[in-house]
Amino acid sequence: MQYRTLGRTGIRVSPYALGALMFATSVGNPDPDDSARIIHKALDAGINLIDTADVYGDSEEVVGKAIEGRRDRVVLATKVGRPLGDDPNERGASRRWITTAVENSLRRLRTDHIDLYQIHRRDPGTDVEETLSVLSDLIRSGKVRAIGTSTTPASDLVEAQWVAERRGLVRFHTEQPPYSLLDRGIEREVLPVARRHGLGTLVWGPLGQGLLTGRVRKGGRNELRRAGLVRHLDDERRLDAVERLVPLAAEAGLPLTHLAMAFTIAHPGVTSAIVGPRTMAHLDDLLAGLDVALDDDLLDRIDEIVPPGTDVGTLDQVFVPPALQRPELRRRPVGERRAA
Repeated sequence: MQYRTLGRTGIRVSPYALGALMFATSVGNPDPDDSARIIHKALDAGINLIDTADVYGDSEEVVGKAIEGRRDRVVLATKVGRPLGDDPNERGASRRWITTAVENSLRRLRTDHIDLYQIHRRDPGTDVEETLSVLSDLIRSGKVRAIGTSTTPASDLVEAQWVAERRGLVRFHTEQPPYSLLDRGIEREVLPVARRHGLGTLVWGPLGQGLLTGRVRKGGRNELRRAGLVRHLDDERRLDAVERLVPLAAEAGLPLTHLAMAFTIAHPGVTSAIVGPRTMAHLDDLLAGLDVALDDDLLDRIDEIVPPGTDVGTLDQVFVPPALQRPELRRRPVGERRAA
């Protein structure tokens, strides 16, 4: 295993990270003991970074129990910020909520510290200085070792770096953006900004949320589409791109999953790609492609299918800024709509 340094933290992590969403019994593997076996096999194979979140059902509990006795060899990451209930204060990135949420995560994970604590989504209602202040306090207390963001626009990453420097606060160490053969938009600004400011990047969705497994084909029926689990499975633009990538992978003698994973970790701005196996077979397939490296000719041909810095269609769960979500932020009041 060729380990990589996570930004400027000095922490060494594997190029594949183990995403723990599918270990939640409510949405993924219903058997926690089986999930534990998957976690143990990943650790035995050299994967040392596990990424979960407080909003992933009982995932933190499953992970915490599975790594007992092996905690010191795990780089443990979790996230805070997504709504956990109807209470308007059980979400976001305020000092009030983070102070409570981190204690809950520590208890569920059965540990006294979190190696990487991430803001799951940008909180427009909380000043970034407020968020960095409480996160800095958590680092100084020893409960958190490093801090990060997830799916954050490049401009917000730069602002956070500036605020940390001006206010004497701990700066964010990592960003967790979406990235895959179909979703290359972060190549335009996010990855260059991350490299410029020394941020480690843990990219999620390297298999295009199922589209790059080879099990979803244009005009075909599959269990994911029938179950309605992922909305973008019927996006014709994404399916068209997959149909062009499948023969490219076959020509290279690779399963589509191996092509997809090798592509994500080939970018010099990517530290680690998060994989989310639900079964042991899923993990075995991903581990088999860990040493695959793509040559320049193959990468050039991928660029012809999905040009650098572009996204094909729309990825589920991408951060949509308030300026696009809220009409009042892009429309003047009626009384001010006079022609100049």
